[in-house]
Amino acid sequence: MKNQSYFEKVYFVTKKIPFGRVSTYGAIADYLALGSARMVGWALNHCHSAETGIPAHRVINRKGELSGRNHFPTPTIMQELLENESILVDNHVVKNFKDLFWHPGEHLEPYDEIA
Repeated sequence: MKNQSYFEKVYFVTKKIPFGRVSTYGAIADYLALGSARMVGWALNHCHSAETGIPAHRVINRKGELSGRNHFPTPTIMQELLENESILVDNHVVKNFKDLFWHPGEHLEPYDEIA
């Protein structure tokens, strides 16, 4: 797994975000120790179909905003998917963001050890 592409690494981490929790582009970039929040967003922008099994809707910006919502098939799908996981969203911002935030570095082994 060491030869994974950057996109594959982002997808691997994104799949680990628990149901009902959210993470940020920056937290994923931080955990992977390469790239930037924008690069994580770029990678996730390429996997928004339901068939991928990658819960891109659980990744938001550092302010708790659904900044990626316009990259889904419709701008409301990201919010609908989060609300299906009992995550409240008001005016495109996750309520209780700090309580729902999941940082991969706090819950997973270092990427080099698990990949």
